[in-house]
Amino acid sequence: MRTRLLRITTVPESLLILLNGQLEFMQQHGFDVLAVSSRGAYVHEIRKNGIPHQSVFLTRRISPFADLVALFQIILLIIKFKPEIVHTHTPKAGLLGMMAAWICRVPVRLHTVAGLPLMETSGIKRQVLKLTERITYACAHRIYPNSKGLAEFIKRHFKSVNPKKICILGEGSSNGIDTKHYAKTPYLETEAKRIRAKLGIDADGKVFGFVGRIVRDKGIKELIAAFKQINNHNNVYLLLVGAMEADLDPINKSDLEFIHAAGNVFMVGHQHDVRPWMLAMDVFVFPSYREGFPNVVMQAACLELPCIVSDINGCNEIIEHNKTGVVVPVKNGRALAGRMKELLDNPEQRKQFGKHAREFIVQHFEQQLFWERLLKEYRTLLMNKP
Repeated sequence: MRTRLLRITTVPESLLILLNGQLEFMQQHGFDVLAVSSRGAYVHEIRKNGIPHQSVFLTRRISPFADLVALFQIILLIIKFKPEIVHTHTPKAGLLGMMAAWICRVPVRLHTVAGLPLMETSGIKRQVLKLTERITYACAHRIYPNSKGLAEFIKRHFKSVNPKKICILGEGSSNGIDTKHYAKTPYLETEAKRIRAKLGIDADGKVFGFVGRIVRDKGIKELIAAFKQINNHNNVYLLLVGAMEADLDPINKSDLEFIHAAGNVFMVGHQHDVRPWMLAMDVFVFPSYREGFPNVVMQAACLELPCIVSDINGCNEIIEHNKTGVVVPVKNGRALAGRMKELLDNPEQRKQFGKHAREFIVQHFEQQLFWERLLKEYRTLLMNKP
């Protein structure tokens, strides 16, 4: 007999990209999966992959009326679908999904924490976000932080949560990584050369690159400041891959003006396949302020790119300082510039960092192993209901 599994995220991008392949794996191993999120362009892709999808009125903003509507919609969905497991991701989906599952007394209620916006907020907003997390954790049977640092943060700041609820699957991550997909191939290297030529990057030019949302808390301010400090070197470039979000967390106007005015800075928007864009880079830079367990750092490391990351949970669990890459203090443009300059001048170190980084990722974060761990967790909880 198959088990009904409801997976909820706030936006469909998270279902398709952050959980890529995971829902299909569960479908193949005895689960009837229903995916739930807000509407969006990616819904068609989710359904095309064979996963049924239901849209509800979820928003990323704090919106009491819209949230009440979404809560009611999820309750009705649970009553109709009758899942044995509800597993949520992202803060808003976690709050409403866990509340609805608790109200409906779903036998197994699980929530993955892949980052906490409250880490970069203060005042009333921080207190509101903290309250919503408390409610989510109270309604859940298990809480899965996707990094050791995030687990410690939850234990430290949410002392009312039973520590037995908090569990890390393996070494961390929300989905592991397909190490065969994120590997250098002649085709990808040819595509990377084509990208560099199209952008007008010299063959011997050195490209610092970033992949992610172009927003303040990804450290774009510090990245721009650091790049300006090394911009007097010949043939250096900055490549920014990702969508800019001007509504929720916009970058500084002066930084945006610099990006548009500089002839050696390229902002190319969201790319469906980031692999050739990453391989067009010489050094991957990720100076984020807060993360859970960033997929893009795993991807870059898996592609043997030397990485410079900020000293925050997740990043400092993927990159070991001066062995598989470089870890710099968070929000420190000067330190970031120093390490960028250092790697710029040391090609052999870049090569060694990249080689060791891939070895570490393959050993600890292979996607198939993560899926098997999660499948075992599901089956154990179904047999011994919390």
